[in-house]
Amino acid sequence: MVITVEPGLYFGAWRPDVEIDQRWAGIGIRIEDDVLITDAEPDVLSSFCPKNPDELEAIIGTG
Repeated sequence: MVITVEPGLYFGAWRPDVEIDQRWAGIGIRIEDDVLITDAEPDVLSSFCPKNPDELEAIIGTG
């Protein structure tokens, strides 16, 4: 069986109870992992994917 673990952080104007700088309004990030569940240890299939901000910026550039 394969499961997906998808923690996310989203900044939106729909949360009037949370004050944020407007430059962050309407953006979000989700870091996803696909995990193969076996009788042994779980195998994180997406472990090779970059998740560190420096690694990601090297691939996609900076804003």
